[in-house]
Amino acid sequence: MRPDLEREYVEYVTARLPRLHRTAYLLCADAFQADDIVQATLTALYLNWQRAAGADNLDGYVHRILVRRYLDERRRGWTRVLLGDRLPDLPVPAEQGIEERDVLLAALRSLPPGQRAVVVLRYFGDLSVEATAEALGCSAGNVKSQCARGLAALREVLGTGRPVVIAQGEGARP
Repeated sequence: MRPDLEREYVEYVTARLPRLHRTAYLLCADAFQADDIVQATLTALYLNWQRAAGADNLDGYVHRILVRRYLDERRRGWTRVLLGDRLPDLPVPAEQGIEERDVLLAALRSLPPGQRAVVVLRYFGDLSVEATAEALGCSAGNVKSQCARGLAALREVLGTGRPVVIAQGEGARP
């Protein structure tokens, strides 16, 4: 790869890496699997950087790769195998308690994969309806309906009739 393209790639990845990892983690609920998904996404992006850099919506392009890698991982049976007799200890973010995180992750896991992907990309990934639709390869109307169904299911699972408050970024709105 040319040095100028490689520099652009490194700058893009450096700026987006935490957000990509968070999105992958919310999709799969496993930090180590999220690392694998992000690594596969960044490898695919690197191999196609020259074409990807010219995309109209680069973030949508990358999120589409990430969601596809996540779905590919779910199709593989070996990802559900635990190789040890106990899980490793994981640090808890200071701003969130274990109980809150576990309840939210359990609620997200209860959603069908399509609804989970829409909710995670819209509210945790801070993508617009259009960017989410582009990342998932579907229509904006499908994103809106899947989002509405996903939020309704989360309300039911969390046992609240009031709107579900999800830590949103700047651009996402329920």
